[in-house]
Amino acid sequence: MTLFELNHIVRSVLESSLDEEYWVEGELADASVGFGGHFYGEMVQKDEQGKNIVARARVTCWARNYNIISLRFQKDTGETLRRGLQVKLLVRVTFHEQYGYALNILDVDSSFTLGDMAKRRREILNQLQQDGIINDNKALPLPRLLHRIAVVSSATAAGYGDFVNQLQHNEYGLHFCIQLFPAVMQGQHVSESVVSAIENILQVEESFDLVVIIRGGGATGDLCDFDSYPLAACIAQCPLPVVVGIGHERDETVLDYVAHTRVKTPTAAAAFIIDYQAQEAALLDDMYRRIVKNAELSIQKARQRMEHLQKMLPILFLNFREKQDAQLQLLLRRFQTTVLRTMEQERHRQMLLQQRLTLLDPKALLKRGYSITTCGGKIVRSSSDVFEGEVITTSLQEGEIHSKVILCKKN
Repeated sequence: MTLFELNHIVRSVLESSLDEEYWVEGELADASVGFGGHFYGEMVQKDEQGKNIVARARVTCWARNYNIISLRFQKDTGETLRRGLQVKLLVRVTFHEQYGYALNILDVDSSFTLGDMAKRRREILNQLQQDGIINDNKALPLPRLLHRIAVVSSATAAGYGDFVNQLQHNEYGLHFCIQLFPAVMQGQHVSESVVSAIENILQVEESFDLVVIIRGGGATGDLCDFDSYPLAACIAQCPLPVVVGIGHERDETVLDYVAHTRVKTPTAAAAFIIDYQAQEAALLDDMYRRIVKNAELSIQKARQRMEHLQKMLPILFLNFREKQDAQLQLLLRRFQTTVLRTMEQERHRQMLLQQRLTLLDPKALLKRGYSITTCGGKIVRSSSDVFEGEVITTSLQEGEIHSKVILCKKN
């Protein structure tokens, strides 16, 4: 038996024993459109842990049928049949003697893929909620000045160019400092690339006021790459406020639920920043006008007060001078009265002293019959002041008597 003959037997057995159509669930491990518009891929099934492949099959879809299926699938889900997508396919089992076993795609259940995408998103959001970080970035206050903007985007993306152009040519003439941190914004490496860009921003965190993650138009299905727990957790815990503008008006990702502010497009992100700064600028302008007005009122009041004081100064000075003159006259009169009283008191005291001196004058005592005895020019007050044989002098009102001491009796 030749190989062809054996394969032909296998083909005959399969075609005779299997139903014509089966609904099969699995993940597209590979997907591409080849020459002629035919679709070629590989479908796999993984274990419950999602790590090991337990089944594998080649899938095909001929161009005529693929065009119809892909257009309807993209309209329903916003996705294309791409690698990594969970799908439910209506297939016919085929076996070709040369190409072997394959599943030929007849139809796609869009609702299954939508349900899987929503389920995956819910699981990520529930995990963020359980970890208590889903609202961390939302709780951060926006700085009064959103001047220094760190942008995570592809350098060649049209959305990034629109964002920068809108900021630089805003109608208010506001100035912004924009620095790009390049990242892959499409494909399986989106999550790790964006996380790496944010980590680079946080190395110079003090240099920025805001982080903006933007991605312009493109296949809606590519946005599933942003539905990643590590990426969502990184944004939720970012210490800088994060603005997310990814995709189109109808698009939505997990990042929209964890970012500080969600906008629909890159241009909407620029408009948000411009409007916010314009409002702050308007507040500053209002504060400036109020300060100027209050300053002018204060100056005007001060000028009026000075003019009033200038008019009142001569009157106030005259009143002050009159009060001072009156006080001076009063003090002068008090001084004169005090001086006269003091002089009179001193004159009276001198008279009394003069009287006492007059009474104490030795001559006056002598006139009254008293005498003064001296010895050697000193007044003798006691018998102990003289000695026997000394000569003493007794002064009288008229004349002196000189005596010699014969006897001194001591008391």
